[in-house]
Amino acid sequence: MANVTNNRPLSPHLQVYKLIPTMLMSIVHRITGGALYFGTLLVVWWLVAAASGEAYFEWANWFMGTMIGRLILFGYTWALIHHMLGGLRHFMWDLGYGFEKHFTTKLVKVSTVISICLTVLVWVIGLLIR
Repeated sequence: MANVTNNRPLSPHLQVYKLIPTMLMSIVHRITGGALYFGTLLVVWWLVAAASGEAYFEWANWFMGTMIGRLILFGYTWALIHHMLGGLRHFMWDLGYGFEKHFTTKLVKVSTVISICLTVLVWVIGLLIR
């Protein structure tokens, strides 16, 4: 008797599942959670620099003011806002609301647009009051 399981995958994966918006947002939510972990280490580094003395603090501020530093801070801001909105979506689901497929798809699209808009708004306000 031939082994018919040799040609099948061991478990379902992207060959079986179609990538849908809620699945993508679940993946992005996990990625932003990890990015927030490392971004928070940068905040701690900045606070340690502030406590260590003026020279080290000026160097940390210089780095965060470079194009790379600002890009990192912009990404951290977006990850923070996007992850927060994803957490609010999960909280709504924990309360038993919003499980309809059409609604979850709309919510994913709206939360993505809102996270981008809020990130830009935070940066515009930050640059204006600077």
